[in-house]
Amino acid sequence: MAAELHVALVAADREVWSGEATLVVARTTSGDIGVMPGHQPLLGVLESGPVTIRTSDGGTVVAAVHGGFISFADNKLSLLAEVAELSDEIDVHRAERKLEQAKTEGDAHAERRADVRLRAAAGR
Repeated sequence: MAAELHVALVAADREVWSGEATLVVARTTSGDIGVMPGHQPLLGVLESGPVTIRTSDGGTVVAAVHGGFISFADNKLSLLAEVAELSDEIDVHRAERKLEQAKTEGDAHAERRADVRLRAAAGR
């Protein structure tokens, strides 16, 4: 079993993060999944949620991901998201305002997005 897997986190408009990792945890329609080197091939649908990447150098990368697909084969993991942003790119105050606005307006979708962004930012 290989000690690393290559990860590419890609949003519709850009490559968000790419590198070597030892573990990736993401939320799918079937629940949370952890992928390590040597994992069985998989294809799944991503739900909105934080994605946590444990990098090969011992660091952690956290991103807010909203929809898309996850694919793994031959120690290559692709996270193809509709929208994704790294935790350090998230404006926490703006996300808090969006969350309050969504709650006031009863917009469950916007509320979920803002909540995911805040959880990802907290995981920095």
